[in-house]
Amino acid sequence: MPRITKRTVDALKPHERERVVWDDDLKGFGVRVHPSGRKVFIVKTRFGGRIIKMTIGPCTAVSAANARVRAAEIITDARAGKNPAGRRSKAPTMRDLGKRFLKEYVSDHCKPSTAKDYRHSIEMLINPRIGNRRVSDVQRSDIATLHHDMRDTPYQANRTLAVLSKMMNLAELWELRPDGSNPCRHVKRFKEEKRERFLSDEEYRRLGAALREIEQERSETVSAIAAIRLLMLTGCRLSEIQKLRWEHVDLEAGELRLPDTKTGAKVVLLGDPAIAVLRGIARREDNPWVIAGRKPGSHLTDLQHPWRRIRKRSGLDDVRIHDLRHSFASGGLLVGEGLPMIGKLLGHTQVQTTARYAHLANDPVKSAANRIANRIAEVAG
Repeated sequence: MPRITKRTVDALKPHERERVVWDDDLKGFGVRVHPSGRKVFIVKTRFGGRIIKMTIGPCTAVSAANARVRAAEIITDARAGKNPAGRRSKAPTMRDLGKRFLKEYVSDHCKPSTAKDYRHSIEMLINPRIGNRRVSDVQRSDIATLHHDMRDTPYQANRTLAVLSKMMNLAELWELRPDGSNPCRHVKRFKEEKRERFLSDEEYRRLGAALREIEQERSETVSAIAAIRLLMLTGCRLSEIQKLRWEHVDLEAGELRLPDTKTGAKVVLLGDPAIAVLRGIARREDNPWVIAGRKPGSHLTDLQHPWRRIRKRSGLDDVRIHDLRHSFASGGLLVGEGLPMIGKLLGHTQVQTTARYAHLANDPVKSAANRIANRIAEVAG
């Protein structure tokens, strides 16, 4: 056939049997066309007195131009007496890509908590499955299979797919794959049922009573109790309270000035009850953290275990710590605050994030409709 290019490769049609089409310009460079329609770049050369054939990569993952360069390098090595297999082993694997991704991208562009999640996905979920695969060889079917096998944990499966997609985008930028070849494209994410749990007034009463009893008993640390109360009264994220420093607290202005949160720097406006909780926390000269840990100079690192005991005591076994943030938002709507104000209080940067609470804004309207309908029904009999 004439010179192998993207156009000539795209034009190749599968036959009933596997066939190889060779390039006229570079002897030994070809395309293997499978009956299924899969096309793979290959190279054939002589080394050590025998003919060897090597796979360069799928045509969907390696451009014709890059495949030609690699084929030429392999042929040149063989003619110079160098084992072509040595060059093949240097092709970057997904494990190599993961290391580079963490070192060159994640370390500069992601927060420590995000970097930790990415590292977990790569080392625990991606590498064991496709870590030894060459970056150029990974196909959509590989990604789809990995994602499908994680279907029992849809949230984790989707997050892993997102990490892989970012890695593959960078692989294109780093010229490890041709442009537009990201194998994660068109792999459909699993549906995630967003869990929205809001505390009722009765549940708040039970939680408050449990906190007072625990405080009197001293069965939990002062820091853990204060942290739960601040989470209830501010709508802050767990990390924002756990890692709150006294230098970021302005009780006179009634503000927390957080320099670095999930959405960047933000100011949290405090209500009087939250200010009262903060005033009741003893400051330690040797500790900059508001929610102090057991070790000198440290903050409380584990609030999950105390929370599980507190929620069990309150009869709220299905309530997560993050649900306190949702409940703060729902409470704002019930006292008449609009979605824009709720979004501002929570530090949302996108309207869509606050929109999840929109259905709660209709509760007072529904209540009014119910009262009117009941009166009419009572009068009409």
